Amino acid sequence: MSAKKTYEILAEAFRQEQVETCFALLGDANMNWATALAELGCGFVYVRHEHCAVAAAMSYARAKNTVGVATVTCGPGLTQIMTALPAAVRAHIPLVVFAGESPLKNHWYNQELEQAPFVKAAGAAYHALHHPDRMLRQVRDAFVQAQEEMRPVVLGVPFDLQNRDWASDGTLPKPSRDVLPKMRPMPPHPDDVTDMAAVIAKARKVVVMAGLGATRSEGAVEACKALAERCGGLLATTLPARGLFHDDPFNLSIAGGFSSDVTRECFQEADLVVAVGASLANHNSYGGTLYPNAEVIRIDTNQTTLTQGRITAHRHLRGDAGMSVRALVDALGPRDAKAANWRSPELAAKIRDTPADGSDFNVEQGLMDPRDVAKALDDALPKTWEAVNSSGHCSYYFAQMPDRPMENFHTIREFGAIGNGTSFAMGVAAARPENPVVMFDGDGSLLMHIQELETMKRHGMKVLICVMNDGAYGSEIHKLRSEGLDDSGAVFGRPDFAAIAHGFGIAGETVTDLSELPRLVETFAAGSGPAVWDFHISDQVLSPVMQRAHPR
Repeated sequence: MSAKKTYEILAEAFRQEQVETCFALLGDANMNWATALAELGCGFVYVRHEHCAVAAAMSYARAKNTVGVATVTCGPGLTQIMTALPAAVRAHIPLVVFAGESPLKNHWYNQELEQAPFVKAAGAAYHALHHPDRMLRQVRDAFVQAQEEMRPVVLGVPFDLQNRDWASDGTLPKPSRDVLPKMRPMPPHPDDVTDMAAVIAKARKVVVMAGLGATRSEGAVEACKALAERCGGLLATTLPARGLFHDDPFNLSIAGGFSSDVTRECFQEADLVVAVGASLANHNSYGGTLYPNAEVIRIDTNQTTLTQGRITAHRHLRGDAGMSVRALVDALGPRDAKAANWRSPELAAKIRDTPADGSDFNVEQGLMDPRDVAKALDDALPKTWEAVNSSGHCSYYFAQMPDRPMENFHTIREFGAIGNGTSFAMGVAAARPENPVVMFDGDGSLLMHIQELETMKRHGMKVLICVMNDGAYGSEIHKLRSEGLDDSGAVFGRPDFAAIAHGFGIAGETVTDLSELPRLVETFAAGSGPAVWDFHISDQVLSPVMQRAHPR
């Protein structure tokens, strides 16, 4: 038998890491490795653009709570992912990207590029696999680093080295799961619990706000509910954790720029915010203006003083989210009947019944209010379906679905880049193929990677794309108008997305009557493959985020 090639052994090293799905666009510097990995039983999603491979791996990793894996070729293949990498870095998503490198033996190669500076500038790690004796350990160590640092690691492998015969015996090192420490939850210090409980006991209007850290801690969600009830307080979440308390009548939902009118009003009254597993980023606190009168306690295993240039908390409790909050509930003891109580049937009704945004706009005849579209879709779509929210102006409206559980609602927008919706939808569809996926997007964002409709069809992904079509880049036209400038550079007209969908061989609808949505949902559920629904909305409706930041 002929000796194995290096790319085959490298594929075995990846497969040993229990990689189940890889998102790929093939080229000279990665296609042999990818083919070998597929032959070992790894599933592949072959996309049409390199950016989409890495972006899809991001949402796959978030949905599966695992390391996402993608592969691109060298040179232009790698430069195409320079938007996805910083997005994954800022969202703290572990990825391993197998990228080729140009051949070492060539004096000149037209796709040669010093790749490491690009990757490192994006905040990701880069490792060049140039020595066979180290390659297999470098693969394993990449998976270790991605999980410990919660960021992408890119591996550059010259494809002339990949194609060489493997000289050693091919023994693989222990996989990352066998060398990573098995960390037990960190309990809080008893003295800190006593101090924080005393602060909470004195507060009159408390908001318990949970972030993604709370979702990763056993029992933290129920503990947060118990703490809020014990304080007579309210619940809220960061945007990525929205829907975590969807079934609680005193859930304010999103804290930050996407807060509803009622949520902003309540936060203005709060005198204490207990942040559980939340980084307290600028958007989450709305630049420190969301809760100006509140003292902030931050509960986290990794305490930081400054976040995005702001001192975010007055007090800190270091420890596992679930253990720390339960300890606080125990320290507070039974609730005193005479203690302050923010909760009331009236407030619960106000939270439940008040629209997220009560602003009044003149919507042109024949067009729709995006708030009405989001409300109708929320009512018509099953709560068990996976929902993916993209970025851009329209993402505010789709975030206002407070009854949808967090585990079925996917949001990644830390880098503020549009054009990711199709990729994120593909990642979720690959991670959870048992459920239909609904992707919410704007027309400008969808058009950036419209080619992935073909990928969805080819892979049989049941993805429903709901596009708010205002014929423009929504954020940009509102900002230009607020400054009294000409908006024509951001206005493009309304593409016929139903016809575009038909051109890709999938279902497409231009929805003009929202009462038809239940029938359309039933039709989509009974069918197979992706579909696009086009909603023509008014560009005269501004989200509250835009109203506050860019008043006309």
